Amino acid sequence: MLDGFEVMRLERGGVRLNVRAAGQGPGLLLLHGHPQTHAMWHRVAPALADSFRVVLMDLRGYGDSGRPPPGEGSAAYSKREMALDALEVMRGCGFERFSVLAHDRGARVAHRLAADHPHAVDRLLLLDIAPTLAMYERTTEAFARAYWHWFFLIQPPPLPEALIDADPVRYIRAVMGSRHAGLGAFAPEAMAEYERCVAIEGTGAAICADYRASAGIDLEHDRADTAAGRRLHQPLRVLWGEHGVVGRCFDVLALWSERAAQVSGRALPCGHYIAEEAPEALLEEARSFFRREI
Repeated sequence: MLDGFEVMRLERGGVRLNVRAAGQGPGLLLLHGHPQTHAMWHRVAPALADSFRVVLMDLRGYGDSGRPPPGEGSAAYSKREMALDALEVMRGCGFERFSVLAHDRGARVAHRLAADHPHAVDRLLLLDIAPTLAMYERTTEAFARAYWHWFFLIQPPPLPEALIDADPVRYIRAVMGSRHAGLGAFAPEAMAEYERCVAIEGTGAAICADYRASAGIDLEHDRADTAAGRRLHQPLRVLWGEHGVVGRCFDVLALWSERAAQVSGRALPCGHYIAEEAPEALLEEARSFFRREI
């Protein structure tokens, strides 16, 4: 699916980070969401590599990256730690400053990366999320029913991870297949990769740690930013699926305008998995937004 993308193995703090890269030009980091891997970008990354040095990575806990022990409060899976992974990867690829295109969980990592390291992130394109703190604080019944996994995965161990590990393929098919486009949105090769990786030992615990961190230590970091009046100052564009849950349950642009100074965005004619459901629309948006030289 990603022929021509170089495979690299980097490491930070003893955690293996699986990376692939291709192309020449300004650095562009792509971060995937749950419960996927870097393979979710297979319909857009090759085209972007015509104009950028495109760097794909598996977040810790996902794909072929490492699955460290969660630690107290799942701190090892805080978005702050994941952002440091991303920063290390881009430095390892020769970039001190770069742009980011990110989906779902990866977009939450990208938000923290831009907040903690504003000198490193030039501009930011986020897919189908509102700010984490706002989504928890303004949760409705409709959102809770649609995003049931947010509340299942944060329950105390070991029950959620045990249920995932009992049949990991069934878990991701249930999560991904219940969205607007069903499982038909995904290329068989991509789906096979997601299924392979979710079955790697320790993945269930890592997924739960990711979500527990989001409902705990990540909210502490977000509240600290809010209390201090810190906002993103990079150009931020947000896209969401018009058939997805986020746009139905939240005023996406208004919420991001509370957290960032330069915000634009719109809905695309698809559901949650924008890069696989509407790759041409996403490519048009990305080329336009990232065309300014870094």
